[in-house]
Formats: sequence, structure tokens, C-alpha cells
Amino acid sequence: MIRRLTELYSSFGRVLNSLQSPLLLAIRLYWGWQFAQSGLGKLHRLPQVAEYFASLGLPQPHFTAAMCASVEFFGGILFALGLGSRVVSLALFINMTVAYWTGDREAFGHIINDPGKFYAADPYTFWFAALIILIFGPGYLALDTFAGRFLGTRNP
Repeated sequence: MIRRLTELYSSFGRVLNSLQSPLLLAIRLYWGWQFAQSGLGKLHRLPQVAEYFASLGLPQPHFTAAMCASVEFFGGILFALGLGSRVVSLALFINMTVAYWTGDREAFGHIINDPGKFYAADPYTFWFAALIILIFGPGYLALDTFAGRFLGTRNP
């Protein structure tokens, strides 16, 4: 009986493990698209975004707005494709951490004592998606994996 339960549990684990890459692909495609759309929106409204950044006291608001918008737009595209995934995820994660810190500092400060406020903030899902790919990698269904096979290197 115990042996049969152990075999069932192992089979269940194998099935779930086989779903990791499709899940990572879904996260990359969905949130990469969202990042790209957000960045494109900022690029189309740079003067307003720069004005908002100035109201937050960010240095060089026009440059900062252009950089944030570019990181989101181009990073979102690369994120979705799974190309340069860990570096791109790090850039997006840092971008979203700064967005949290400057745009919704109160929510960011409540990560431990009021998590509902933390995950209700606008940057949360972007921040978390970037964190997932940063830590787990892009999965096998990514250009990083295909490039690694072509170049004879392992997927980082």
C-alpha cells in the first residue's frame, strides 16, 4: 500500500514538473506583453510621464521616464521571447522595485505587516512576474534555451 502511494506521488510530481516550462512560457508571454504595452504607453506620453516623475522628486525626470519606458517596452519584448531572460528579468525587477518605492512607498513598506496592501499595489504583478523568471529562468520553451543548444552551452 505504501509503495503504491509512493509511486502515485512520484507520478503526480512528474506530471506537475512537466508543466513548469509551459507555465513559465505563459508567464513570460502574458507579462512580457503587459510590460511592452506599459512601456509603449509611457513612450507615447513621455512629457506626462516625466511630469509625474518630477512630482515624485526623481532626478532627471525626462531621462528617467525615457529609460523606464524603454526598459519596459524592449525588456517586455525580450521577456516574452525568453531572450536574455535573467538579465532582462533583473532589469524589470529593479524597475518595478523603484516603481514601488517611489510611486507607492506605503504599500512597499507593508510587505510584511500588511501584505494585502503590498499585493494590491499596481506594480505587484509586474514585480512578481519578473521575480519568478529571474529565479526560475525562462523554462525550456524560450529563445535562451534554443540559443544555448545552438551555441553548445547550457541554459543558465
